Amino acid sequence: MIRTLIAEDEALMRAGMRLILDHADDIEVSAEVSDGPAAVQACREQRIDVALLDVNMPGGDGLAAIPGIVRDSPGTNIVMVTAFSDDHNVAQALRAGAVGFLLKDTGPTELIRAVRVAATGESVLAPQITRRLIERHLLTDDGAATARRRIEQLTDTERDVLRLVTAGLSNAEIGRRLHMATGTAKAHISRILTKLDCTNRTQAAILAHDAGLPATQ
Repeated sequence: MIRTLIAEDEALMRAGMRLILDHADDIEVSAEVSDGPAAVQACREQRIDVALLDVNMPGGDGLAAIPGIVRDSPGTNIVMVTAFSDDHNVAQALRAGAVGFLLKDTGPTELIRAVRVAATGESVLAPQITRRLIERHLLTDDGAATARRRIEQLTDTERDVLRLVTAGLSNAEIGRRLHMATGTAKAHISRILTKLDCTNRTQAAILAHDAGLPATQ
């Protein structure tokens, strides 16, 4: 079961999300909270797999909760949820360690899919959105030269995998493209994240963009 947290200050919205997720046989809503500090505590105490965090909550917003969850609950994958598309908030959340971003008008099927994808550590942002954010808002302060030095730590195969990650492909798609098992692709991505000191795939894609490593379509 995918143990899921819903952090949302509006009780009706929380109830609606729970109702949708309860229809999935492989998802369990393990906790519901109404602010960021409570989300950090719940993730730490209940071993949450996926945390759905509202961006804006009066008692402490989701953006402020990300560092605490990343620090205390490294096994928890964070997806931000908001009523509007705000590129600044998206950029801030992804830089802090979130694996995805959803709008509150996301349909039931897509919400369930997002939780399942996030549970694997993959990004739930559409590839075109990820590329737009990278190009417009997510350039790091390292500079191209430093980014290239970090990328040079990777083997040729790892660079090929990273190109496909940057293009938004899933583990299974990367495996098919490079003629390797899905588990092998996942292992390569894990090593890439460790070598590059990145929290998630999107951060690795940002670094690849900074280094000028072209995505493979």
